[in-house]
Amino acid sequence: MTVATSSSISSPGSKLPAPQLAGHLLVDCLLAQGVTHAFGVPGESYLAVLDGLHARRDKIQFVTCRQEGGAAFMAEAHGKLTGRPGVCMVTRGPGATNASIGVHTAFQDSTPMVLLVGDVASDCRDREAFQEVDYFNFFGPSTKGFAKRVERIDEADRIPEYVARAFATAMNGRPGPVVLVLPEDMLTRMTAAQPLPRVEAVQAWSDPGSLRTLREMLLKSERPLIIAGGGGWTPQSAQALQRFAENWKLPVGNAFRFQDTFDNHHPLYAGDVGIGLNPKLAARVKASDLIIAIGPRLGEMTTGGYTLLQAPRPAQKLVHIHASAEELNRVYQADLAINATMNAAARSLEVLTAPVSVAWEAWTASANEDYLENLKPTPSANLPGDIDMPAIVGLLQKHLPADAVLTNGAGNFASWVHRFFQHHGLVKGHKTQLAPTVGAMGYGVPAGIAAAITTGRVAFTIAGDGDFLMNGQELATAVQHGAKSIIVLLNNGMYGTIRMHQEREYPKHESGSRLNNPDFAGLARAYGYAGVRITRTAEFEAELLAALERKEGTVIEVTLDPEVITTRGTLSAITAAAAARLAGGSAA
Repeated sequence: MTVATSSSISSPGSKLPAPQLAGHLLVDCLLAQGVTHAFGVPGESYLAVLDGLHARRDKIQFVTCRQEGGAAFMAEAHGKLTGRPGVCMVTRGPGATNASIGVHTAFQDSTPMVLLVGDVASDCRDREAFQEVDYFNFFGPSTKGFAKRVERIDEADRIPEYVARAFATAMNGRPGPVVLVLPEDMLTRMTAAQPLPRVEAVQAWSDPGSLRTLREMLLKSERPLIIAGGGGWTPQSAQALQRFAENWKLPVGNAFRFQDTFDNHHPLYAGDVGIGLNPKLAARVKASDLIIAIGPRLGEMTTGGYTLLQAPRPAQKLVHIHASAEELNRVYQADLAINATMNAAARSLEVLTAPVSVAWEAWTASANEDYLENLKPTPSANLPGDIDMPAIVGLLQKHLPADAVLTNGAGNFASWVHRFFQHHGLVKGHKTQLAPTVGAMGYGVPAGIAAAITTGRVAFTIAGDGDFLMNGQELATAVQHGAKSIIVLLNNGMYGTIRMHQEREYPKHESGSRLNNPDFAGLARAYGYAGVRITRTAEFEAELLAALERKEGTVIEVTLDPEVITTRGTLSAITAAAAARLAGGSAA
């Protein structure tokens, strides 16, 4: 006797789905997950997917990029902005390895992302075929820094399963990147499979016992401090965090490059805990008797090289709230570890009953006073040249809309906006900072373009001369897709961060950090952007206003004296201090 399975039963008159190319089904699965944009560089290994994108071009936009690294950064930025996985499509071998920089960024930044890699055909596998790579070893979880999961889809009928699992894995727990490998021959098979429904991130809630313990720890504290950041935040969770801080009158610092997690204008804000940290805030972190870390994994940059919080056992009492159980007690042994996602954690904390008065009101007020004082330029800096960077950031604050997206790559140039710009941020409904905690150069330009394409909001990028040329080719992508970003490019003729470290460790031994640059303003114009160059602060405001008004994007090249190396001092001062230190060591 033949037993009919549920999949083989059909009601009279019902029609089975018509078979279609697996590449088309893949696009349908992305649409079912709510994907509106995919970023990539086309390749012959996934032509069937490209054909599916053509067939559904009214529902999903394929953003054609000029290099896979730029495409991966755009997808990562999209993930940060939306909270849903950004999608990147690349071809095998060189395409995938170029995209690895974006995967690494998504991993360390806890950003949901899905990388789709067109692969060699199944009958060529394991022969070192043209551009063949072992993606499981290259991207696998064993690398401890690339993908959360790597899978290859060998059966077209299982595409819906793999895609749904990829999106769930990318969003659940600590968000991160997933790699799906797509053999070329699999994509050209016919299948009648249908997409699975949209998956949502699972919320993990704090257990009531831990919340009671946290409340008891707070009541015993005299100098508490919140450090908020990491992935998984939404406007709703940011608002709940603010209510928790207000109820308990707690000072709040934002983790490295998550400066939009808590409103920088709020009287409880203590500043950002990252590179170029306010010395008074660094001292405050060390002096605190209770650190409540909500969301960040407490990496090297947020902890000052694991010195502000000593690893593995901090001097301060530590409450660590994180979406991934595997992250808790991995580096730091917390006094209280709570596995909870940010939406759930913040909503639990906002209803935690606060006393009528707390012992740390003066501590909280002074934390904000220290932050506001740090917004003033350092008097001892004596920065030379005709460019006043704090004044330029002040003009950005004045003229950029409150919901503008600010992006940057990696380099000392970013420290100007990190220190002096104040984000309204998520609590006001929008993510406003896209910056790589992984410290990847070349991130800012493609991230700004992605922000412009996917949100329509003003996208502002600050870049250095070395940083810009890592992905400056993506200006062509912006022009092709009608996107507009405003880029302030600080040109000091060197890899400034490296030169700073060279002078600190090996004074007057410059090696490899000097740059011979093109005409950046002319290069921008060649791509279809407006390009201008300024040499004086007084020229900046008019150019910024013009950039905000014009339809096309703008590069404002700012000629910066090489001495202007940090927000707190000059290159010569670093050299002199290093020379004195070395001389003292020789004398000893």
